[in-house]
Amino acid sequence: MSGAAAIMKGVKAKTAQDLVQKTHKALMAVDPEKQATVVEAAKFLGAMKNVLYGAASPAQETIVSQAATEAYAIGLMYELVKKIEIVGFESKKDTVAIFNKLLRRELGARMPTVEHICGKPEILTELVQGYTKKHVDALNCGMMLRECIKQEPLTKVILNDDSLFGNFFEYVQLQQFDVAADAFSTFKELLTAHKIACADFLEKNYDKVFGAEQYQQLLSSGNYVTRRQALKLLGELLLDRANFSIMTKYISNPENLKVMMNMLRDPSKNIQFEAFHVFKIFVANPNKEAPIMRILLGNKQKLIDYLTKFHESRAEDEQFADEKDYLIKQIKALK
Repeated sequence: MSGAAAIMKGVKAKTAQDLVQKTHKALMAVDPEKQATVVEAAKFLGAMKNVLYGAASPAQETIVSQAATEAYAIGLMYELVKKIEIVGFESKKDTVAIFNKLLRRELGARMPTVEHICGKPEILTELVQGYTKKHVDALNCGMMLRECIKQEPLTKVILNDDSLFGNFFEYVQLQQFDVAADAFSTFKELLTAHKIACADFLEKNYDKVFGAEQYQQLLSSGNYVTRRQALKLLGELLLDRANFSIMTKYISNPENLKVMMNMLRDPSKNIQFEAFHVFKIFVANPNKEAPIMRILLGNKQKLIDYLTKFHESRAEDEQFADEKDYLIKQIKALK
């Protein structure tokens, strides 16, 4: 008897398809007020994870294929995500393992699960909204969501859904620190994982993303961690060659320059340092717009004096020291 057959016999399932059907049925019936249903769901989720991964040796592709095909047909992927909040603790981990295993499945040049989720966007909706669930469930949804974002078609679905993408500006500011941090990790992946697709999205939605109601809100957040992470990500985005047109537009706006100059004087040394890396792009730009030039000229001596003493404790950081010297020379040369 093969390992998979032994596992399925243990839960009285005749085939991989039968196991998927019974797992789905157990999830549909699970009720946190009825312990027996929670135990039943745990039994089938554990068995399914072992069949997909192979309990003692790698799982047979035929069995994985049969399980996946049935999972698509009866909507198991959605049910896994939807019920993660009410299954037991170990079952939550099994759910993540099952979901991610199916998601990574390849069939030649195709990725069938990715295609399935593209046709069932409610799965991604449930995952994104997972950040509103209880602590552990939010983090588990985050793990599955980042696995989805590794696939460009799924990233595009989220980016192009205003409500899904827009939710992240709220989630990264949640009161629970580790949930907000997890949401920001996912947010960063969304905007950096697939450079060309992300650059195209940012270019088409520049005003919406970088306008006062979204990204600017993060930079002015009362939450220190949110401000620092948002500022660091902004620097990474603007310095990425794929985002050249976005960078050009951003550094042409005098309001953005004012924000960075104010952040250079933030009480936090870390905020100052991250602001420096955005501010330097304004100064290094050889084709400064007239409003930008006026601001820099109007504050020329103040900037020189301030930057001369700026983060002197980082003198051993040669790259930073060189960049600072370069900026001071550029500002001195302004006419």
